[in-house]
Amino acid sequence: MVTGGTGLVGTSINCISKNYKYKFIYLSSKDGDLTNYEETKNIFEKHKPDYVIHLAAYVGGLFRNMNNMTDMIEKNLLINLNVLKCCHEFNVKKVINCLSTCIFPDKTTYPINENMLHDGAPHNSNYGYAYAKRMLEIQSRAYNESFGDNFVCVIPTNIYGKNDNFSLDDGHVIPALIHKCYLAKKNNERFVIKGTGKPLRQFVYSEDLAKLIMWTLEKYERKDSIILSVSEKDEVSIEKVGRLIAKNFDYESNVVFDSNFSDGQYKKTADNSKLMKSIKNFNFTSIENGLEETIKWFKNNFDKCRK
Repeated sequence: MVTGGTGLVGTSINCISKNYKYKFIYLSSKDGDLTNYEETKNIFEKHKPDYVIHLAAYVGGLFRNMNNMTDMIEKNLLINLNVLKCCHEFNVKKVINCLSTCIFPDKTTYPINENMLHDGAPHNSNYGYAYAKRMLEIQSRAYNESFGDNFVCVIPTNIYGKNDNFSLDDGHVIPALIHKCYLAKKNNERFVIKGTGKPLRQFVYSEDLAKLIMWTLEKYERKDSIILSVSEKDEVSIEKVGRLIAKNFDYESNVVFDSNFSDGQYKKTADNSKLMKSIKNFNFTSIENGLEETIKWFKNNFDKCRK
């Protein structure tokens, strides 16, 4: 059972599901409110899952995080509390919980690894979401130690791909910029990117992440958290991403950066060495190819995609 099954990562798992032996159940908000324990329990009673991939979260981009701190912490705490409690009560064999590198300490050394998650305060732009997600790791650890459950947390870096939320206001950086560039060209306007473009990020294509999540479910035998990410050498600036997006729209000469807006955290480089030691020769999709595929999908599905 995949919570958040109609979101970016859930639909990517769906795309590769034919390669696996399971019967997949993809939950959406229409199936019930995961912030409500009774509704969550009813879902588990109905489906009685053997395995759970827990992706559901109350999420948004930088500015949604900054403007909705209370909702970010309360809704995510409730979702995670209810889902893990039901996973334990219904004897789920293994649970994969999805965290994020944006929840790591702001003031730290780089690259960050799995053991540094609680070493300091997160960046103040997203502390509500970050602390809620950190508690998911602590809750998982508590169930493992107290009851012998098998709850594993994966920590992906910035995810992008087909079926993303391309909202200009609530979307993450890549889908929001894709939509913004599309409209800028359509209206013959400048393609304005908020901030200086200097921050660095590791972007992972959603179908790559889906494969890594399934590998974690089937092959990863430890219970400690694991970072699922491209390597440090594949880190790129927001400026490069913006210009690649513009190039795909043949609109490169109209890119402008507005430094009046916050950049957020400058970098949060993640160490993927634990993953690379465990899974040999995994070929990540390049940012160039991933953006090309995502933008092609966005153009073909503009009328019906989330935006």
